[in-house]
Amino acid sequence: MPQLWFERALLPQGWAERVRVTVDGATIAALETGVEPGVEDARHSAAIPGLCNVHSHGFQRGMAGLSERRGRPDDDFWSWREVMYRFLDRLTPDDIAAISAQAYVEMLESGFTRVGEFHYLHNDASGGRYADPAETAGSIVAAAQASGIGLTLLPVFYAHGDFGGAPPTPGQRRFISDVDGFARLVEASRVKLPADAVLGIAPHSLRAVTPEELAAILPLADGAPIHIHAAEQVREVQACVAWSGARPVQWLLDNADIDARWCLIHSTHIDAQETARLAASGAVAGLCPVTEANLGDGIFPAVDYLAAGGRLGVGTDSNILIDAAGELRALEYSQRLARRKRALLVDQNEPSVGAKLFAMAQSGGTQALGVTSGLAAGNAADIVSLNLDHPSMAGAGTDLLDRWIFAAGSPAIDRVWRGGKKVVEHGRHLAADSIAERYRATVAALLA
Repeated sequence: MPQLWFERALLPQGWAERVRVTVDGATIAALETGVEPGVEDARHSAAIPGLCNVHSHGFQRGMAGLSERRGRPDDDFWSWREVMYRFLDRLTPDDIAAISAQAYVEMLESGFTRVGEFHYLHNDASGGRYADPAETAGSIVAAAQASGIGLTLLPVFYAHGDFGGAPPTPGQRRFISDVDGFARLVEASRVKLPADAVLGIAPHSLRAVTPEELAAILPLADGAPIHIHAAEQVREVQACVAWSGARPVQWLLDNADIDARWCLIHSTHIDAQETARLAASGAVAGLCPVTEANLGDGIFPAVDYLAAGGRLGVGTDSNILIDAAGELRALEYSQRLARRKRALLVDQNEPSVGAKLFAMAQSGGTQALGVTSGLAAGNAADIVSLNLDHPSMAGAGTDLLDRWIFAAGSPAIDRVWRGGKKVVEHGRHLAADSIAERYRATVAALLA
């Protein structure tokens, strides 16, 4: 069994020195602390657990940068969505696989070892179902296998264009399902998954799902994760109030039995009562700070939410820029900008902002994606090695995570093991060249 030795490692109980990790297949078989390296041990600097990316649309990596031109005076999320609809119109299952594989390589290189793929591109270009209803889910699985990333697949139910069951727009034709068709899609997706993958479900949003449809599809989760977009945009909140008399998160808390199975993506525009109630529900708020900044969405009330005991995870959403440390940094910086103070997302038990951010993202992320993690015997061998020779890590002690998140970022990542298999070495994915070559050819053809 391979043995990895680290000068220090972040264990569930905190940092430990001189740590040997014995890997058996995909799992940590044993872990020893305070030991000297053996002759056959592979020696490394510092180990941290891999993080979970709670929210990704893999195919959107291929349109990164395409929407950074002002299209109209009120350019916002809704005008960005028009660019996205035009991009996806031409995507084939092979295109989805090629683009998503590149996104997953970049996730692994930045410290994410599992992705929650919020996958809604189910239909062909005409809007019809493929002969295999899970054709494009198979593309996501292929991308995950090519990159080696862990996968929590979240097939999306999307039936309508707006609140109250409004008809979908032509640009949404590749997303649309009815309840029976979605049940078939979920089951067809299940048989494609590798052994360590997780299958959840994702009602897209209250804009896209009626209350009756939501009630009908929730049993398909069968105890697995349930993800939903909620309160990302002010216009969305206003439209929900006009439809139901309640705000989106308020409506979900009142009507959908929100509990620890749920991850509410964004939840940006929530009031004080929703903040307290969401925190008390046990659900995870799935925050995507880089995308939320890029789209001008707004700032999640993280300080108040955490003070109320809330749980959160981070995701890369549109994949405009993939960087695990960058998402955590953007989360803290958004709070500083909003409140004009520093070191906000800490508490009396943990004064280190980096350590607190990492612990929250790890705990909330694993809950949201239906897995366990951490450097402990019996858990998956999902390990990230930081390079303490990186200039920004010089002299790092207990501030190691602060250094990584706020000063170094992805360049300080040396190696990554996912499910016991080394996938990144010297900061570069082992299949980076071949996956990037396919990605470049795919995107060039799409944009020709």
